[in-house]
Amino acid sequence: MLVTIYKGSKRQEMYLYVPFGAQLDDLPEALLSQFGELEVVMSLDVTPQRRFARASAEAVLAGIEEQGFYLQMPPTPAELLARERAGD
Repeated sequence: MLVTIYKGSKRQEMYLYVPFGAQLDDLPEALLSQFGELEVVMSLDVTPQRRFARASAEAVLAGIEEQGFYLQMPPTPAELLARERAGD
């Protein structure tokens, strides 16, 4: 599935995945309001074999299939701490 990934101006490391060509006006206002100004990060083909840093391709595809979008939230404080420790 070809998807477009957006980031917003309000929260770092929060991303919105939608089918390529999807109308953002069709998404819930409560969701869109969390982002502020949306900016396209990239478009890519998501297959079950694709690897993402914080989500499985299956979760991305299932979210889009069920809801029309997949929301990737910023890392939790525990994830940030683990990331920092891994860099030592």
